Amino acid sequence: MDEIMRLFPDEIRQAILITIGNRWDFLQEIRIRLNQPIELIFDRNTEWLGHIKPTKKDGIYIVNQISEFSLYRLTDELRDGYITIEGGHRVGIAGRVNTMEGSVKALQYITFFNIRIAKQRIGAARIILPYIYDKKYMNTLIVGAPQTGKTTLIRDATRLISSGWKNVGARKVGVIDERSEIGASINGIPQHDLGHRTDVMDACPKADGMMMMIRSMSPEILVVDEIGGSDDIAALMEAMNAGVTVICTIHGQDLDQLKKRPSLQPLFRQNVFERIIILEKSKEPAKIKMVYDQHHNEILEKTRYVYL
Repeated sequence: MDEIMRLFPDEIRQAILITIGNRWDFLQEIRIRLNQPIELIFDRNTEWLGHIKPTKKDGIYIVNQISEFSLYRLTDELRDGYITIEGGHRVGIAGRVNTMEGSVKALQYITFFNIRIAKQRIGAARIILPYIYDKKYMNTLIVGAPQTGKTTLIRDATRLISSGWKNVGARKVGVIDERSEIGASINGIPQHDLGHRTDVMDACPKADGMMMMIRSMSPEILVVDEIGGSDDIAALMEAMNAGVTVICTIHGQDLDQLKKRPSLQPLFRQNVFERIIILEKSKEPAKIKMVYDQHHNEILEKTRYVYL
């Protein structure tokens, strides 16, 4: 976890290391708020470092470490409110917002930090494979609120699909990793295991990346994280019409909520997703709440599992 610990001044770093101890596998987030206790969020509980309250000087140190002393080169990321660092960890930031003509121009006076720990959980996707494969892989939408394990799930699904599992052969998989969270690529090379037949378009806008990947790498399966905008939806439809299977995630609570979003109407009108998997908030990541088929019938079998 050196890539995370380097973000903090010595005193804060040592306090965090002592508190976490050997519990790195269970850590989800480190939240820093200037002049407030440090919050450590684990899978099953939350702990506070009440004896240390980061100062403005500490905040400047963290910003410099995140940006490698060049905030200018991170202008787009700052506007989005997060920065992905080495290892695929995502640092959410908040503070004073500068606007121009009603649009966000930049973040200034950054005083809140949320370091989300990227983890690879080998085997996390085993339980969904019987649902998304039936003689062929099916167009699949994975739905969940933040921290329900969406990215963890599609990362492991990518690994299994592109390497093969049980008696199912390996497929060519193209990953559009706009935020560098799926593969945690460094200089274009994924740090997570994404399988033998996976190609990655890293740090590329999803809509552009999908079309580039189809033209250049001829994937059988496209994996995309956190779709949302109308450009994403148009690119998904084009990919499916080109004969490519799409597996993607989206923020949401349930199917009814998704159906109300205007940008998603083309997808639901044409029933393009053959499987819709709803995740629930749980102490265990990637826990399935419900699975729907193409016609939105519930098909979840509570005891269904696959051994690889």
